[in-house]
Amino acid sequence: MTIFEQEKAGGMTHSSHHTLERGHALYPGTFDVLTLGHLDIIRRASTIFRRLTVAVAQNPGKAAPLFTVDERVAMLREAVHDLANVDVASFEGLTVEFARKIGAKVIVRGLRAVSDFEFELQMAMMNESLNPEICTVFMAPAPAYSFLSSSLVKEIARFGGDVADYVPAHVAEKLVKRLKENDVR
Repeated sequence: MTIFEQEKAGGMTHSSHHTLERGHALYPGTFDVLTLGHLDIIRRASTIFRRLTVAVAQNPGKAAPLFTVDERVAMLREAVHDLANVDVASFEGLTVEFARKIGAKVIVRGLRAVSDFEFELQMAMMNESLNPEICTVFMAPAPAYSFLSSSLVKEIARFGGDVADYVPAHVAEKLVKRLKENDVR
């Protein structure tokens, strides 16, 4: 039964629908590498929620990351140092369990294109089935960043392209340095 059907039938209770809590939200991701699209979502989410935790996920299902979790956390901290209500952490395991552990009631997810939607919706529904007290909010980045992805940025950098318009300056420097160290092409 949908929320609207429950409401019509008079069966709405507080526990059967979400009241968007603007308290504490979680924005999880691998952030390998941090893009201006990610920062756009972080900055806008920080104006909606009183507290935002940006969390680097240790995702063994993804290809080997270019940067360690600690390096990604450090780059994020440098990028958001001016946002007083944003903190940065890392976690292992289920996102919804980490959200519960830190007291976040909302998971923020960025959607760049329709192609992201199916996967993200499936993940949101699974998270809600695991913990109905936590909801997912989807945010689209500004149009200037809607095409950005970490993998595209890394690909451009691997072939010597300029990524200055796509990532914070400190990330661009570390990316170029890491690719030279690894001689990755």
